[in-house]
Amino acid sequence: MAKHIFVTGGVVSSLGKGLTSASIGMVLERRGLKVRMQKLDPYINVDPGTMSPYQHGEVYVLDDGSETDLDLGHYERFTNSPLTRDSNYTTGQIYQSVINKERRGEFLGKTVQVIPHITNEIKSVIKRLAGEGEDAADVVITEIGGTVGDIESLPFLEAIRQFSLDAGKENCLYIHLTLVPYLKAARELKTKPTQHSVGQLREIGIQPDILICRCEHSISREDREKIALFCNISYDAVIEEKDKDFSIYEVPLSLVDHGLDRLICEKLDLRTPEPDLTPWHDLLSTLRNPEHEVSIAVVGKYAEHRDAYKSIYEAIDHAGIAHAAQIRVARIQSEEIESEGAERLLSGYDGILVPGGFGERGIEGKVAAIRFARERGIPFFGICLGMQCAVVEFARNVCGLDAAHSTEFDNETREPVICLLDDQRTITDKGGTMRLGAMPAKLDPESHAASCYGTTEINERHRHRYEFNNQYRQRFEANGLRIAGTSPDDSLVEIVEVPDHPWFLAVQYHPEFKSKPTQAQPLFAGFVEAAIKQRETRRTRNSEAKPATEEPTQEAAN
Repeated sequence: MAKHIFVTGGVVSSLGKGLTSASIGMVLERRGLKVRMQKLDPYINVDPGTMSPYQHGEVYVLDDGSETDLDLGHYERFTNSPLTRDSNYTTGQIYQSVINKERRGEFLGKTVQVIPHITNEIKSVIKRLAGEGEDAADVVITEIGGTVGDIESLPFLEAIRQFSLDAGKENCLYIHLTLVPYLKAARELKTKPTQHSVGQLREIGIQPDILICRCEHSISREDREKIALFCNISYDAVIEEKDKDFSIYEVPLSLVDHGLDRLICEKLDLRTPEPDLTPWHDLLSTLRNPEHEVSIAVVGKYAEHRDAYKSIYEAIDHAGIAHAAQIRVARIQSEEIESEGAERLLSGYDGILVPGGFGERGIEGKVAAIRFARERGIPFFGICLGMQCAVVEFARNVCGLDAAHSTEFDNETREPVICLLDDQRTITDKGGTMRLGAMPAKLDPESHAASCYGTTEINERHRHRYEFNNQYRQRFEANGLRIAGTSPDDSLVEIVEVPDHPWFLAVQYHPEFKSKPTQAQPLFAGFVEAAIKQRETRRTRNSEAKPATEEPTQEAAN
């Protein structure tokens, strides 16, 4: 029978439950265990697909097309756990499932209530993830979204309380993540918020087995003893998780240093060897001792909100690790380029990346950034909407189609180089109706993309509604744009390139969703490699340039 670990959070939101859960999963995998990861979110939306990036951050897409919470990105980057639509459930999905059962008459006339019907549905999705037979997991880690005390989280907390009664306490472990704030005026850490948070959890009926305490300063022995006493846990179960200024990839190693994995194995009676963390030590060593330094400008619509492009930034970092390069990322609002100009905001960067998004705001700034990169020979990488903007830019400024645009932004454009497919025109519901999930593509063997991937057959994840208009395909190719990748039946354009450019490549899909710190996504690795060459070329050119005060040679004087 699978062991279950439930991760909850208290005091404040954004403590890093997802990162902590992913770190625990990674370390347990390194101990040889088969781990499954799951996030239960308390919001009523069926999924985050229709939520603003400012509200929720990025929408993370799985192979099966599920639009999920961004914490699942942490799960995939840190672990090898296979993620499916069973890995992320919301209050909306739970209630929708129960209501559908009621409509079908499955409750035999009973009054449908939160307890037991909603809580039973929650328990069923936790059990389902554990699997059976050869596919059964050794450990299932379930993260509960929100904060203890939120009314929205109560059904989930009640369900995991009941779960230990069904599965046996020996098969369940409760980990609670809290904040131990430091008050500068008093010059001391305060344990009372943690005590109150655990008190709320205990009122619900859950006694945490382990406390992970987020803090800015190390927790003294005296404070750990106080937390242990008032929270009714053993001293060694109070685990310090100090803020990491250098890299989030320090988190799992820090938790191991504080004995968390050993404690989990003891409490769940998991007999495993010590974890082999060599790959993580190696990648941190690379991060601390870079051989190169490059600057990348990410020109986006939501640039001021870091979580909106979370996987983009992580994939850039992974490519930096692969090339032993320190990456300095500048987050630039595309709207600012419209008002201040690409020359002023983008000069001096070694690479320019334009990510995805929805809506008309900032589009012309993205187009201007792409033109700047193409004309100046700066490595450029476009993703999803970034590819569509690259097509618009090329159409206007190379193909001579001055009115070129996407019908997403100008439905009356005379040159719809980006448009809806026929099967999207009749859709009225917004949620879950885009082109979603992993889909195959074939690559031109002569393309930069094929060179990066090392193959001509790939499978990448999509999340978009608009496509390259094939009516313009021949005109683009005649003007020098390479169609480097298409769907297997050649009906959909997946990748475009400018062959005579140092590195100008744009894709319709989201390659950032398949990047790991120990295995960089091939196109991101190729982009960063091109940026390194760009910087080295510029440095060589600058060093070879003669100073203005240099005396002319005799030959030049003559």
